[in-house]
Amino acid sequence: MSKTFSEKVRDVVSKIPKGSVMTYKEVAKKAGNEKAARAVGTVMRKNYDLAVFCHRVIKSDGTVGNYNRGGAKVKQKMLIKEGVLIERI
Repeated sequence: MSKTFSEKVRDVVSKIPKGSVMTYKEVAKKAGNEKAARAVGTVMRKNYDLAVFCHRVIKSDGTVGNYNRGGAKVKQKMLIKEGVLIERI
């Protein structure tokens, strides 16, 4: 049985290594639909599985975007703690 797009997105995001990020668009492309960046955002917004590192998915313009577990400031702090240089929220 083939995986749903949401399952593919969670698989991709769960493999983003500590200290690295991917954009919503990059995740969408790797999950099989490069035009589904907004759908990736929806999957991340609904994700509460700690093994899926949704804080490591950022916007294409380099800003962190939102975070369903505390907002953009929390996401930014988590990324900085992991060694990711984030200049703006």
